[in-house]
Amino acid sequence: MNLTLEDLTASSAHRTGHFCLSSGLHSGDYLQCALHLQEPQRAEKAGRMLAQAIRANSIEIDSVVSPAMGGLIIGHETARALDVTSLFTERKGGEMMLRRGFSLRDGERVLIVEDVVTTGKSTREVITILQSYGAKVVAVGSLVNRSGVANPFEPIPYEALVVADFSTWKPEECPLCAKGMEIDKPGSRPGK
Repeated sequence: MNLTLEDLTASSAHRTGHFCLSSGLHSGDYLQCALHLQEPQRAEKAGRMLAQAIRANSIEIDSVVSPAMGGLIIGHETARALDVTSLFTERKGGEMMLRRGFSLRDGERVLIVEDVVTTGKSTREVITILQSYGAKVVAVGSLVNRSGVANPFEPIPYEALVVADFSTWKPEECPLCAKGMEIDKPGSRPGK
């Protein structure tokens, strides 16, 4: 069985309205995958499905790194399904870094796991950080790809369980703003 947008909607992880995403873009759709993943059975199942998609590409993984906060649960469950170490990054003072106490070996093969990819900005920040540690990012995975492109991380392989085709707009081009709709800012990136 696959994860679907309908599954996310049924668990209240997909909402409609007027949102300012953590990327700064506006949208009529918002995904808060933590609401889907709050049920351990769903989280375990989603992690297993993402691990299977990665394994299907015959990619060898030593560890999974997930950006906090959104990627923590799905990253941990994917790491468990792959039987590898689960690490995460955190944002301090607006800067993304590997969580204190975690370390990577030079050449360690890392899978980055996110909940939702919109612009891919957070994931690219994590790629840069991991490369600075000497790690090799061998793949990226997410619950949802809402970037509008099949692989926003080319040439790094990328797998997503759900592809969501939601419109996004720059604030000055947002039709929902033009209608005067109140905006919700649920994102996690500071300053947006």
